[in-house]
Amino acid sequence: MKTLRFSVVLVLMLTRCTSIDLESEFLHDNELQARVLDQTSDAFADIDPLFLSDELKGQLDRYIGYVRDERKRVELLQDFLYDEANLGIIYSAEKTHTAMELYNARSGNCLSAMNLYVAMARHLGIEARFQRVDVQPSWDKRGGLLVLSHHINATGRFDQTIRYVADFTPEIALQQLTSKVISDTQARALYFNNLGVEALVAHNYEGAIAYFKNALYLDPENAIAWNNVGAAFNRVGDRALAQYSYRTAFELDGNSATAIANLAKFYHAQGDTRRARAYELAIERFNAMNPYYHYAQGHVAYGEGDLALARKAFERALALKEEEPDFYVALGRIYSEQGDLVAARKLSREAEELVLLNEEIYRPSNSRLRVLERESGDAEGAGGGLRIIFAH
Repeated sequence: MKTLRFSVVLVLMLTRCTSIDLESEFLHDNELQARVLDQTSDAFADIDPLFLSDELKGQLDRYIGYVRDERKRVELLQDFLYDEANLGIIYSAEKTHTAMELYNARSGNCLSAMNLYVAMARHLGIEARFQRVDVQPSWDKRGGLLVLSHHINATGRFDQTIRYVADFTPEIALQQLTSKVISDTQARALYFNNLGVEALVAHNYEGAIAYFKNALYLDPENAIAWNNVGAAFNRVGDRALAQYSYRTAFELDGNSATAIANLAKFYHAQGDTRRARAYELAIERFNAMNPYYHYAQGHVAYGEGDLALARKAFERALALKEEEPDFYVALGRIYSEQGDLVAARKLSREAEELVLLNEEIYRPSNSRLRVLERESGDAEGAGGGLRIIFAH
């Protein structure tokens, strides 16, 4: 489940597509900053998302520990996690778990799954790191931004040079070439960010603020958490901290369309229509330069039977980003229905060649494990939800 809809907020996730051109009036305020970053230690040091019990370690050792081949270990770990005969972990967007909570619940989101995967892999001596990757955003029929998202997977190496990427939900549509390995501390910050969103949705505003503050103590440059704590401050009526947090989120990530959208709604609520309109125009510019916006609009036109408009939108998407196989496939479908089979086949071949010639680009499949035989940069896949609040 990608979105949870409520009367006043959307719970969703963040993307990074193209810079937003907006003149900044932001001034750093030491007093407001200190009110948000007011911790001197981890407020939840007793919570370890990567902790494994001795019982679970024993299960792992009996199932995989005897295997010496590193590649076989990686494959068996996938079986241990997801096969019904073993743990049988399934996807659920409802809650973010620690490794042991997921082990007991047997269902959770992808950040939960990666907590368990990374912890078990490391116990077995398998290199495993958290990796963040963008998911294709979506818009409504009027062009209003609905869903922006990041996901988490795991990556590592075996036999020193061969790299793997382990996913939980490989069917999710990705933005190609957007992955980034993150540290354990950053992953821990994202864990508390998600707990904050869950508390906020449950109307536990003070609890949400505590979780978001802890995320920011761990990673003070986390734009996602700054945006979300701004939403929490807005809920409790602290307008000064809400505005400051939203502005800090945008200052840290100039691609943060969510922070800009929240600021537009914030200024509308304050009656500052001039500023609100400036931020709305920034979102429109973000859409115009975002290939996935045109891709989404092409699907809307296609669904309404307007092949000419769909073709124009898909061509614009492809012009903005050539490293996206889905764009070739979508445009090829239009050419096929318009009777230009030669052009359709050419686009289909180009999409296939794009995947074959660059192992950092791949299309969703049923496989939760990819093995990259050649040394290369970070790879992307689909993983677990990093939650962000978008005022609605």
